[in-house]
Amino acid sequence: MDENDWKNSLGIKVRELLSKPYEGLPTDEPIFSLFYLNPAAFSGFAKQSRNIVWVINDNSNQFRVIENQFANPQIIVKSSFEEKELHNFYFEENTDLILKAIVNNEKKEKLRRIKKSLSKSKDLINRFGVKIKYPSAYKTVKDTTNFIWIQKNITKGHMSIIVYSLPENSFKEFTSKRISNIRDSIGKVYVPGRLKGSYMITEKAYRPFFYKTKLDNNTSYITKGTWEVYKDFMAGPFVNFFIEDLNNKRWVVIEGFTFAPSSKKRELMFELETILNTIEFVKN
Repeated sequence: MDENDWKNSLGIKVRELLSKPYEGLPTDEPIFSLFYLNPAAFSGFAKQSRNIVWVINDNSNQFRVIENQFANPQIIVKSSFEEKELHNFYFEENTDLILKAIVNNEKKEKLRRIKKSLSKSKDLINRFGVKIKYPSAYKTVKDTTNFIWIQKNITKGHMSIIVYSLPENSFKEFTSKRISNIRDSIGKVYVPGRLKGSYMITEKAYRPFFYKTKLDNNTSYITKGTWEVYKDFMAGPFVNFFIEDLNNKRWVVIEGFTFAPSSKKRELMFELETILNTIEFVKN
């Protein structure tokens, strides 16, 4: 967009709408990183960018979300109006659409990279009758009767995926508090800390984000928040999916969490959330 627009109310509005915090992190990180480009430089390689917000001051009077115009995958949010107020209005009215389009585009790219080296492990299929797409860098570190822990080591930390199941009648109602209590009981049994008697729990000082949705056409509850270790100094973000499996009269729980005390965590959690969203129930 024009440099004067970027520095004034229009640029402020765009930054406000597209720099919302990524949900569930212990410290705020924006959902997207924004980089300004002068229209005179918008040519050649710059047009190959994966996600572009393109503001044009002309009389076309259009607001469009365009796929794959100059590259694949690519999302271009194109706003063409003479009046600054109309740019502001359409950005604000379409914030959810813009966020969803760019996030979905990023998931496509993340999955493309994951598929370059998929794990061939059958542990989740054999144990729970479910499969997810995850890189071969993740290895199973614990496999018991009703619990699997898959982990990838990163610099000064690790990224983890855990899976377990619960009977269908385990719940009379779903609330974030009820799910937190279940997480704590599972953590006590299966996810120990470094010190004797320590284990993973939901951080009490942080109110989780909580949603109802559908995954693989099954009723699901998503919780995003932070975990900590009881009796130890370890903590980080998690995303937890409770997924109803009517065919087997149970709930399948799949969760991703990260321990990376010296790193930004947005990209790590985005990878885990993308992986968890690939879950499929394998039909016998």
